[in-house]
Amino acid sequence: MTIASGLVVANNYYNQPLLGEIARTFQVPEAKAGIISMLTQVGYAIGLLLIIPLGDIFRRKRLILTDFILIIFSLLLAAFANHIYMLMLASLLIGATSVVPQLFIPMAAQLARPENRGKAIGTVMSGLLIGVLLSRTISGFVGAHLGWRAMFLIAAGLMVLLGLAIQLMLPEVHPSYKGSYKSLMRSLVSLVKEEPVLRLAAARGALTFACFGGFWTTLVFLLEEPPFNAGSDVAGAFGLVGAGGAIMASVMGRLADKMNTRHIITATTLMIIVSYVIFGTFSHSFIGLVVGVILLDLGLQATHIANQTMVFSLNPEARNRLNTVYMVTYFTGGATGTLLASQAWQLWHWQGVVLVGLVFSNLALLVHLAFSGRGEAAKPLPEIT
Repeated sequence: MTIASGLVVANNYYNQPLLGEIARTFQVPEAKAGIISMLTQVGYAIGLLLIIPLGDIFRRKRLILTDFILIIFSLLLAAFANHIYMLMLASLLIGATSVVPQLFIPMAAQLARPENRGKAIGTVMSGLLIGVLLSRTISGFVGAHLGWRAMFLIAAGLMVLLGLAIQLMLPEVHPSYKGSYKSLMRSLVSLVKEEPVLRLAAARGALTFACFGGFWTTLVFLLEEPPFNAGSDVAGAFGLVGAGGAIMASVMGRLADKMNTRHIITATTLMIIVSYVIFGTFSHSFIGLVVGVILLDLGLQATHIANQTMVFSLNPEARNRLNTVYMVTYFTGGATGTLLASQAWQLWHWQGVVLVGLVFSNLALLVHLAFSGRGEAAKPLPEIT
């Protein structure tokens, strides 16, 4: 599940270091190319909303394999796109279909013992987060040497091999929900109304992921300008820097099992704020960008792990739906940050991107401090029996 999560989620991020090359191919402004990244995240939110709840109705393995057929089709459509709008459509479909990792994470929570739930989630999330970050390194290298279309063809081939591996190795998990799809979707609204911890985690996750999406979408534009004058391969190489933070996700999962979650999230949100201060102060320095990337990725990932550990502790029989609410909100935030940062780049360049990141990260801290101080989110996580 850890390996598959990393390989599938990577499909959503291959386009980011390639946006400059894509803009040149279709002769469009950088801000318009940035919409491709935003649509991928919007698609992911749509897939989470419509597909992930099905994990509570249908057998998990069959659902995953069906989705793999759609992933492969979407990647091939992107590879052969002959117009920017066709690539936008393909990007939306890639995001909507590459939601398989969000079926694996509730499985990990379900299979783990209560005292190890954060560790199990953190292990699978380590694979997912490494996939997010190394996808940029791989696509930057491939784009620089083989062109951006080759990356989507390679990704389609990887999905064929991974689908075969899942068919052979993944055990089947049978659903526990007995109602209809309509009642299942209605229950999402009920969960939002009934679970204040879910609402808090979702809002906090959306605001922090907006910071993440905004930075990684516009980084390639910054690096293409003086004093860097770098290409997609250098932009992608920054994924290696962030991968160290991803490896720490399993450590943060263990901490979430043992420590007060409110204190962890206060510290990790402050990391994100500091990262953007560094981005603004040292925007012409490779060292400054590297330090900022480490803080941004570790802060985001640790916050995300703590949020999900908290969410999965709420209702054992509704884990897929709880995850749906959380992740739809999460990626809606990411898409919003990506769109606003792309437009800010067009208007004010890097300082505009930094301003967007500082606004979202400070909002995340304010929401966290305002609503978790006396609420359930400040309590230790309950065990699920």
